[in-house]
Amino acid sequence: MIRAIAALALMTLPATGTARDTIGIYQGWGAFRDPTPARCYAIARALKAGGTVGGVASVATWPTRGLRASLHVRLSRPRDPIAPVTLSIGERRFTLVARDRDAFAPDAATDRAIVSALRGGRSMSVETLAPGGRPFADVYALAGAATAIDAAGLACARS
Repeated sequence: MIRAIAALALMTLPATGTARDTIGIYQGWGAFRDPTPARCYAIARALKAGGTVGGVASVATWPTRGLRASLHVRLSRPRDPIAPVTLSIGERRFTLVARDRDAFAPDAATDRAIVSALRGGRSMSVETLAPGGRPFADVYALAGAATAIDAAGLACARS
């Protein structure tokens, strides 16, 4: 699991090849810090279903952009451009803003509500439709998410 999270972090390296600092690995979630641009984030890969490679979810803090605990989801496959993207944690449902295979909370208040739900949840799913109308969902285990989010936030607060 640790290797998979570290490999995931390496895949998200910016084109400049900037060094990445590992803050910690917390069950299925990792916390990392990038020096340039300065950002810290918790990241996890979706659970594999039917042999498909899962998507990626992250909660990032970008001090220079004024973002704190901001959700980003990279879907595991292309979605229908007009299909909504819904994030579910327990009984909570959030409609995300989506572009291509990327989805985000629509505003800071929704980011805060999502992170609050992540802290108390066991799993999270992101559902939408593939081109042609077939539904799919990326599912994430949330064990370690709260600790990774906190570690990432603290790392950026100190820098």
